[in-house]
Amino acid sequence: MSYCRNGKEVRESTEIEATDKNRKKAERALKQRLGEIIAEKHGGPAFIEPAQRRIRVNELLTALEEDYRVRDKCSPQFVSHMKRIRDSFGLWRAVNLAAEPESIDKYINACKGAGMAPATINRGTQLLAQAYKLAIDRKQLKSAPWVRHLPERNARQGFFEDADFNVIVGALPNYLQDFVRFGYITGWRKGEISSLLWADVEGDVLRLRPEHSKNGQGRSVPLLDGNGKLTQVGQLIARRGEVRTVKTTSGEQMTAYIFHHNGNPIVDLRKAWATACASAGLIGKLFHDLRRTAVRNMVRAGVPERVAMEISGHRTRSIFDRYNIVSERDKQDALQRTHDYLGSASKKRRVAVMQKAASR
Repeated sequence: MSYCRNGKEVRESTEIEATDKNRKKAERALKQRLGEIIAEKHGGPAFIEPAQRRIRVNELLTALEEDYRVRDKCSPQFVSHMKRIRDSFGLWRAVNLAAEPESIDKYINACKGAGMAPATINRGTQLLAQAYKLAIDRKQLKSAPWVRHLPERNARQGFFEDADFNVIVGALPNYLQDFVRFGYITGWRKGEISSLLWADVEGDVLRLRPEHSKNGQGRSVPLLDGNGKLTQVGQLIARRGEVRTVKTTSGEQMTAYIFHHNGNPIVDLRKAWATACASAGLIGKLFHDLRRTAVRNMVRAGVPERVAMEISGHRTRSIFDRYNIVSERDKQDALQRTHDYLGSASKKRRVAVMQKAASR
């Protein structure tokens, strides 16, 4: 179909099969375009150019990925959230999705029905909203869909006591035990731990590369203490060095990964973790509980909070505070100390009264 806008001829496909039977459908499509042009002149919605109508959501997401790479913000979490959004909306025409935001609500309801946490759903839909915003900033689109943000009730409560942790470690396959111990000590995330290479060991320090950190900032942990002895992490890394050689069909080779399974990186441990938790009678425990536990343990041990945040990779104090949770044992200790204090204070008062009476 062909029409004029602002004195210029515009040609675009009606996307209707060219047959005599469909001619009226094509004429209706042309009439709709002319109506949109008239409506725009009288203060109606902005006219959507044919080039904009052809853009698919996949193109917006690809542009966002490139933007994230330029800004060094890519992370394993970004990749997983992006894949879920791309699978659901990638083939949509961008303008069509902008006109049907209820389709995004249907996606959200499906995710909730699958047991996905609100925070996880939000991280994905936020990427969709960011992709549209980037396209609008670049003058590629004129409008974006309204994207619902779910309330996140994400107060952190789960953590491990030593005894429970040791039981779960004992129930895990050998190749995962040091992986989990590392998380328990440092509070690093699964993706961060699985990314570690022997090339990241620089002298007496183990470094996390910025591109594998959720917040895009690298960090490090020392392998030696002030006396030149191996730290707890140093001992663990030394132990990993003993299993660096793996057998392959072409002979023995040295793997590049510190934590591996037959030389391959550890990508998904959900099944093994769930099995170990069930075997230990601790169903419902999360790998992320190790992160909360590491923070709590460091604070309880007297580690300055700024240092603990540097080790675990927390950037804001508000996030850090949610992990520094109080256990039932902490409460018991507090009540016992209060009881002892009150008993001691009462005893001192009695002695003072008796001394005063005796002096009379």
